[in-house]
Amino acid sequence: MSLRLVVGLGNPGKAYEMTRHNAGFLVVDELARRDGLAWKSVTSDRCEIAQTSWGRLLKSTTYMNASGQSVQARASYYKILPEEILLITDDFSLPLGRIRIRKSGSSGGHNGLESIFTHLGTREIPRLRVGIGSPNGLTRDYVLDKFTSEERPALQQVVIRAADCVESILTQGLEKAMNQFNQNLIPES
Repeated sequence: MSLRLVVGLGNPGKAYEMTRHNAGFLVVDELARRDGLAWKSVTSDRCEIAQTSWGRLLKSTTYMNASGQSVQARASYYKILPEEILLITDDFSLPLGRIRIRKSGSSGGHNGLESIFTHLGTREIPRLRVGIGSPNGLTRDYVLDKFTSEERPALQQVVIRAADCVESILTQGLEKAMNQFNQNLIPES
């Protein structure tokens, strides 16, 4: 598998910065930072793109539940197949600090993933799930809350680990990255 597009899922705007639902944005921002890349707005497809040596990073500027519009438009424009895309998303079923790579599967109730699956017509899209911890109350409120100051060190670690994982997928392939990064190497908080 050759990656050509890495999509970080999140919500646009200042109000959503550092919220749990924006974990995907944080990871692609880290990848862009590592390579000194600038984000370019593509208003026609409602997204931001950063050009890399191997392909592109994407952040949708639609809200999470409509992410599929941007992903489908850019994938079509660049003639990218679903299996050449990696989706990076938050996952409240994983503890903060854990990541999990999957080749395919269900959305797990994640509306951003569901939007992408609907627009691309398949669930056969690799994804990297970033653990944000479990909610004590309403899921919607939890994912839209900002990470607490106590969670920030673990958040920083998991963002770095997830970016390392993407780089591993690019250099070693999905299978090897799954074997390496699906292990619980960061203590649960």
